[in-house]
Amino acid sequence: GDIECINLELILADCEMIERRIDRTKKAAKSGDKKFLREATVLEGLLEHLNQGKSARVYECEPDEMAIIRESDLLSLKPIIYAANTDEEGFTNLEGNEYFQQVKELAEKEGAQVLPICAKMEQDIAELEGEDRQMFLEELGIGKSGLDRLISECYDLLGLISFLTAGEDECRAWTIANGTKAPQAAGKIHTDFERGFIRAEVIAYDDLMRLGSMNAAKEAGLVRSEGKEYVMKDGDVTLFRFNV
Repeated sequence: GDIECINLELILADCEMIERRIDRTKKAAKSGDKKFLREATVLEGLLEHLNQGKSARVYECEPDEMAIIRESDLLSLKPIIYAANTDEEGFTNLEGNEYFQQVKELAEKEGAQVLPICAKMEQDIAELEGEDRQMFLEELGIGKSGLDRLISECYDLLGLISFLTAGEDECRAWTIANGTKAPQAAGKIHTDFERGFIRAEVIAYDDLMRLGSMNAAKEAGLVRSEGKEYVMKDGDVTLFRFNV
């Protein structure tokens, strides 16, 4: 019921937006430009779909039609993750959890994702630290807290990854699009880094944690020197060399 209510509100907002765009497009079409006539036809098809209470995410059309539709920032077209809050018993038996299965079925029809979370367990996890926290997660068989899993799912859904920089005073994560090359990743820190990019010294996060320090990683030969064509990977710990 919550999902239906929220989706309906998003769809109604999209209907208003598309109706306004159709009006503008039809006025522009009076010039005889076939581009605007085509655009109006595509938008009217989408509006009919929305008026049936269906989100733009499940609208079936040709790629060139979807390109026209995406010019509008539609709320019901955005990717979705359903976070399903369950009780402790329901979390440990998702197959037998009727409500979770209903949400899962709905998500599959929309091509969306669903993530089970137990708020009570999350509270317990938040109160633990270090080894106690990790032991509790392992006992639950989930490895990560619900918040961490939700963040990871969101990054995957949006096509994002993180690389890290580490110095004496701080360690920081930088968010970039998956597929970003090293010079453009350096530009996220400062434009001078991209403009004067020479190379990137890279080590995987897991390797660095296992060895304990950059010096130990260098001695083990695990710090790589990468050039301008290197595609950054999630969890790369990176030192950029540049000259401007």
